[in-house]
Amino acid sequence: MLFALVLSSPVEALHRKGLPRSLSAVLILFSVVGVAAVAVTLLRAPAQEWLDAAPRTARIIEQKFRPTADVLHQIDAVTDRAGRLTHGESTETTSPSRVTLVPAEAGGFLLETRAVIFATVTVLVLTLFLLAGGPPVLARMTAALASDAQATQFLKVIGAVRSEVGRYYATIAGINFGLAVATALVMWALGMPNPILWGVVAGVLNFMPYVGSALTLVILTVVAFVSFDGIGGIFAVSISYLGLATLEGQVVQPLLVGQRLELNPIIVFLALWFGGWLWGIAGIVIAVPALVTLKVVAEHSERGSPLVAFLSPSHPRGFKSRRSAK
Repeated sequence: MLFALVLSSPVEALHRKGLPRSLSAVLILFSVVGVAAVAVTLLRAPAQEWLDAAPRTARIIEQKFRPTADVLHQIDAVTDRAGRLTHGESTETTSPSRVTLVPAEAGGFLLETRAVIFATVTVLVLTLFLLAGGPPVLARMTAALASDAQATQFLKVIGAVRSEVGRYYATIAGINFGLAVATALVMWALGMPNPILWGVVAGVLNFMPYVGSALTLVILTVVAFVSFDGIGGIFAVSISYLGLATLEGQVVQPLLVGQRLELNPIIVFLALWFGGWLWGIAGIVIAVPALVTLKVVAEHSERGSPLVAFLSPSHPRGFKSRRSAK
């Protein structure tokens, strides 16, 4: 449903130019899949390089954190000794339990691979059917379940949702592409290895508000910690990305997305938490478009004003006008 909402606008644009809707859906969907496949192919080598170097990276992190770990161990030992002196209790040393690692069976890996392939094919086929059907299919479905007035209103709301969500995600995709390019250039200037990879990571993860930028900051800080010897390089990488993310979130996105589809940050955070708890990564990805869809539906409803006010930011437009008046 999300892919169909996002891709329906270019499909309808091609259909208005005389191209059959089914052919338009095939062209748009396979263009997106082709771009994703090319991106994965180009980034596969550097990503595999970092995965192969994971044990060495862990050893480097352990070596650099060893002084801090020794200090914490000494503090813990002093605290434990003070506790024994205070309570007069003797502590028995226990040997650590051994953990037996059971190798994963090849059959389980094959089953997981088959499930991923089946899910991917299912998503592509359903998205293609939804895009190829378009508004005529929705019209036939609603006409059978509701009166003419209700069906007309339903189609009007669906059209508004498709247009607004498509425009919203097209704008977000453009903003995230700019963030990816800026991040790659800054990482290249700072001497980070594989700057294109980290730019793509920043752009993709930024589709998840708050969580994505925080996760990118952690990843870049860890990579800088492994790649640089001095604290200056690590600090420069972290501050540079933090500045880019702040500029994108506080200036660029409000300016381009506008206040009409602006959401309350508290509601967004709660929706991300609930979506992640309910459905993992997929729930986090679906949370924001679900809120945008809900707000658009409420705006086109006669009794949706309280819900619109609830989903909107806590600072109304009048607050800005009062500040400007001062």
